[in-house]
Amino acid sequence: MLFTHDTLPQRVVFATGQAAAGVEAEVERLGAGRVMVLAARAEAELAKRVTADIPVALVHDEVVMHVPVEIAERARAAAAQHRVDAVVSVGGGSTTGLAKAIALTTDLPVVAVPTTYAGSEATDVWGLTEGKVKTTGSDPRVLPRSVVYDATLTLSLAKEMTVASGLNAMAHCVDSLWAPRADPINAAMATEGARALASGLRRVADDPTDLQGREQTLYGAYLAAVAFASAGSGLHHKICHVLGGRYNLPHAQTHAVMLPYVVAFNAPNAPQAQARLAGAFGSDSALDGLEALRDAVDAPRCLREYGLAEEDISDAVGAILPVVPPSNPTPATADNIGALLRAAWEGALP
Repeated sequence: MLFTHDTLPQRVVFATGQAAAGVEAEVERLGAGRVMVLAARAEAELAKRVTADIPVALVHDEVVMHVPVEIAERARAAAAQHRVDAVVSVGGGSTTGLAKAIALTTDLPVVAVPTTYAGSEATDVWGLTEGKVKTTGSDPRVLPRSVVYDATLTLSLAKEMTVASGLNAMAHCVDSLWAPRADPINAAMATEGARALASGLRRVADDPTDLQGREQTLYGAYLAAVAFASAGSGLHHKICHVLGGRYNLPHAQTHAVMLPYVVAFNAPNAPQAQARLAGAFGSDSALDGLEALRDAVDAPRCLREYGLAEEDISDAVGAILPVVPPSNPTPATADNIGALLRAAWEGALP
């Protein structure tokens, strides 16, 4: 056994029903006196409740999917104008992503309060989109200092979005098993994350008010993100970053659609990863277990329903091939990546 594993320094608070108290305590730990609150307009009231007991200097609601550069610049300017000394983000991956964009150039500490299962809050990965190109990177400055998880904040998340967001988290588990820095520690976290996500998502799909199911899903999403932060970005995320940035496809749904096609593509040449995933799903096959889960939760099925045009497929292949990790279990070619994308576009069986 020979590997090197990095563990990110972050404080994590699981506090179901106690988000406001958790945020207050974390802001006090930072010694912050002028806080910038980030929340999309749809989550304004929720953010107001969560941040009721902290010194808010500014509420900023210009949150856009994939974090366009110009949106990030306006948020950074607002932070400077109001002389804020900390950022609290309340929302999903786009909101957390904007907080990271601010931290990247200002070194402001971030307290993240997730309302979805995106997982961005537990990684040091940032992403910015300029034109049709989404650029990602990792930097310790963007890792939120604290995360406050409160499963009650996900209760308003519609079932369709819950499923897509949860499968987005599952993609972190899957990619962590064959990403460039995959190791036994993040493989263990990814496997437990996949088990918790599979269990939690089934419960929430059956009963959206099942708080224990949402806690399990949130727990799984956190483990998935920690594993992903260590292992790095694998084939699945490279594909989805191209599709999201280049064609403005919705983030969670794109991940949810692509996942079984990447598993089908890589699993035959990654027997250990296949066995781990199969065990997490309680199945003899990783793909069969994943497909059974997707059937049970009525997962998104095809990229054409989310805005990818058929004529975009060949262009996407050309953009994906240069970013495929050299260590990917199955060598990528124009033909097999093209076939993978076409199947995902059609919603064909993987």
